[in-house]
Amino acid sequence: MKQTDFLENMISSKNKPLAARMSPYSLQEFMGQDDILGPGRLLRRSIETDSLGSVIFFGPSGTGKSALAKIIASMTKTHFEEVNAVTVGIADIRKILEAAKSRIEVSGKKTILMLDEIHHFNRSQQDALLSDVEKGTITLIGITTENPFFYINAAIISRSIVFEFQPLSQKALLSILSLSLNNKERGLGNYNVKISDEAKEHLVLHSCGDARKLLNALEIGVLSTKSDINGIRNFDINVAQESVQKRAFLYDRFGDAHYDYISAFIKSMRGTDPDASVYWLAKMLSAGEDPRFIARRIVVCASEDVGVADPLALTLAVSAFNAIEFIGMPEARIILTQATIYVACAPKSNSSYLAIERALSEVRNGKLRRVPNHLKDVNRDGKELGHGLGYKYPHDFEGHYVKQDYWTDPIEFYIPTKEGYEKRIRERLLEIRKKKNKT
Repeated sequence: MKQTDFLENMISSKNKPLAARMSPYSLQEFMGQDDILGPGRLLRRSIETDSLGSVIFFGPSGTGKSALAKIIASMTKTHFEEVNAVTVGIADIRKILEAAKSRIEVSGKKTILMLDEIHHFNRSQQDALLSDVEKGTITLIGITTENPFFYINAAIISRSIVFEFQPLSQKALLSILSLSLNNKERGLGNYNVKISDEAKEHLVLHSCGDARKLLNALEIGVLSTKSDINGIRNFDINVAQESVQKRAFLYDRFGDAHYDYISAFIKSMRGTDPDASVYWLAKMLSAGEDPRFIARRIVVCASEDVGVADPLALTLAVSAFNAIEFIGMPEARIILTQATIYVACAPKSNSSYLAIERALSEVRNGKLRRVPNHLKDVNRDGKELGHGLGYKYPHDFEGHYVKQDYWTDPIEFYIPTKEGYEKRIRERLLEIRKKKNKT
């Protein structure tokens, strides 16, 4: 695919959606993904020197995976083939591979195969690519929205470099929006659009890092808005809300509202009100809050406010955090809700939080305590110094407990409550402390 053909195709496609027309045609026009495509980065160097090896691009929709692959097509001297795993079968792939082998034999020219939605190929179909990827007959660009370590054969992964595309930043999205409004050849520059800052912020926020979603909303908003008597199309917050089918929330992810909502969310879980907790969760998700930020707060609440009253709460909260990393939105909302409801309904205890606060205060302000000799490590020269002498191994005694000093001038930092599982811990500690107090 030639650079000129690529540009002509982009510019002449007036009937294509705005998102397709505004797809970047050069690295200079590509927005976002600086971590992998910034100046001097491996991926950028490989593209600019036309030395790209097999790669896997994965990440959410609308983050530039296919766009970058097409930029590579416009820049490379290598033959470029583009197919989608949804619409081709193994027979089609074999024809491409045979043609690639013939191309090398006749002209020495290699082939880049861009396989979009590669996760739709099963293991056997992916295996058909392996030999030619390994031999270098083709250079594979696999594109997927799914985690490749779950959906792509390990053998292909091991012969490729995996590049993860992140949701586009607000800065990148604003740049794309501005470029689209001003570009007269491919964008909306001929429509004389006046867009408010509030409308821009709403579109960017609710695009959730997806440039395609942003441009689709922008296009429908502009095209459905009539010009006023001065020929201006006023794109205000009302148009923005209709375009994305979401009303605006008073929510600034970096301002007071951000902290107010998460505070209300945590306090509702702490107060054992699952309904209020889920409401504040829904409010934050609807406003575009990062699900990972919410998940981290659930983990904290599970430990600080539930603690050992229900030890499973922390396990479930951490599992929820890990799950949303590879599930993503919108399904991640269900996982977050499950964790929220569990933590909200669990018995509450802040005894772990209070215990560490008391201990830290004692370390900073209390007596200086040294490690008792019988608890010191006996490795290296410790035995000759008497370290470990007199230590009693609890498992050698009835009930796996033996009276023994573990520090000097003991203080009770952990004071268990009578809530949930902690009630059993409380009863056990009371028994142990009775034994300690016996002379």
